Amino acid sequence: MTRQAKSEKVQNAKNRDAEATQAIILAAAEAEFAQHGLVAARTEAIAAKTGVAKSMIYYYFKDKEGLYQAVLERSHADLLQTIQQLDLDNLSPEAALEKFLTALLDCVVRNPKLPTIMFHEAVQNQGKYYKRSSSLSIDTTLINILERGVSARVFRKLDPFVSAINIMGTCLFYFIGAGNIQQHPQGKRVLSKAMLTKHKQEAIAFILAGVR
Repeated sequence: MTRQAKSEKVQNAKNRDAEATQAIILAAAEAEFAQHGLVAARTEAIAAKTGVAKSMIYYYFKDKEGLYQAVLERSHADLLQTIQQLDLDNLSPEAALEKFLTALLDCVVRNPKLPTIMFHEAVQNQGKYYKRSSSLSIDTTLINILERGVSARVFRKLDPFVSAINIMGTCLFYFIGAGNIQQHPQGKRVLSKAMLTKHKQEAIAFILAGVR
């Protein structure tokens, strides 16, 4: 093996280690921000959970705000990638809306911390970091679907912007309010697989019926 090949092998190993370390930090940070939001989250707690030195967190993400922004992007990456693969513009508005809702709810089921993080973002930061994230493109996709449906007269005459807000609330409040909902006799184990499947089915049916 040549010296250059050995050097490239070492560098590739370092890159893999760096990516793995960042992934560990982001997973712990996601849990911390979901519980406390940006304001009360502590990098010391994240470091303690991961075994990664606090200095390394700052090395990779500069500061707590940089780490928070990276968590927001990571949290939405799954949904963005899925939406891009659906080719929604070439589907009918009804089919596009159903596909979008399915992708959204599947994403949140895989990452139930996301709605709580966004709740803290709205309350604590008034959307300061939200507007810098890819969340806006997700919202825009939904609004565009609703606008197409109204123009094609397959959806009732509705305000696409306001309706998009209400649709997101229908899908996501279940996760934000899980702690309260589970206190009801019928609401036990609200994050179980069976209940999450039921929420997905009911939310999609409710929204589709509401826009027609």
